[in-house]
Amino acid sequence: MPGRSQTRGHNAEAPAGGGAPHVPVLLAEVLSALALRPGGRYLDGTFGAGGYARAILAAAPDVSLLALDRDPTAITGGAGLVAEMDGRLTLAQACFGELAEEAQRFGRVPLDGVVLDIGVSSMQIDQAERGFSFRFDGPLDMRMGREGRSAADLVNEAEEGVLADIFYHYGEERRSRAVARAIIEARRKAPIETTKQLAELVAGIVWAEPGGAHPATRVFQALRIAVNDELGELVRALHAAESVLAPGGRLVVVTFHSLEDRIVKQFLAERSGRAPAGSRHAPVVAASQPTFSLVSRGPVAPSEAEMRLNPRARSAKLRAAARNEAPARPADPDLVALAGLPEPQPRRRHRA
Repeated sequence: MPGRSQTRGHNAEAPAGGGAPHVPVLLAEVLSALALRPGGRYLDGTFGAGGYARAILAAAPDVSLLALDRDPTAITGGAGLVAEMDGRLTLAQACFGELAEEAQRFGRVPLDGVVLDIGVSSMQIDQAERGFSFRFDGPLDMRMGREGRSAADLVNEAEEGVLADIFYHYGEERRSRAVARAIIEARRKAPIETTKQLAELVAGIVWAEPGGAHPATRVFQALRIAVNDELGELVRALHAAESVLAPGGRLVVVTFHSLEDRIVKQFLAERSGRAPAGSRHAPVVAASQPTFSLVSRGPVAPSEAEMRLNPRARSAKLRAAARNEAPARPADPDLVALAGLPEPQPRRRHRA
């Protein structure tokens, strides 16, 4: 499964407040993109095991940081780092899509920088009871915040068409309909309740490629995204960051698969004033006033050395932009639609 750095790229066995500090994916690049200001106020929307938080606070001893995580385990694990930082670090259990409300609640507006590290953490993957990975047999859960509808609920209750669309759009699984059909047949006999049950079922439908990922990888990714509304949270976080960043403040986002990166790329392109190209069929559309300027023209990828040390970093991409003085704009409906589940796939017509 795609991983997040630190928690999200390296194995994170020690809590945030103890032992050697964790080194997240693209750490130097993230710090450079944030361009930390003396006395600045920053927000880490994906605290995890505290890798980025620790690095930010160490790089600029006079800055303060508000860190969010929807997982209560991460908040508990970060208590030691909060004590160590002596008032410079505040932790709050919240989704990063709520970062504007949290920044207001803690009196941190405007912010000088926001960093987001998207996806599932290694801590979550490595705990069998969380049900994120087929590497261990455990309950089919996948809830980052440990509340709401689980993956097992979705697998055992959703209609075949809904499951097929989730696997196809969120996992880019080409055999999505066949997998959904097999799930419907299997759950008629008994509920699918464990990661092993689901992984074995998918492996019987999806062909394994020599040297490739496990056949269930894309299905597990899709379920995780659906259960946690990850793409919706990302869209909300991007718009929220626009509303609370000070002029010159930096937005830095690290993604790990094409669905996430596409959303970040589209948001920053649209917000930095790139108008859609015209043609003889459609006139050029005037761009709205830009609210960001791009820090780099394209995504920043990990170095070869980092990827050798941490294979989970291979798919990571960093995009960053600087806020200007223009007022924040309404949410982009195209981006909101991109994050939501599209209409059900049309059934393919078979030739006679």
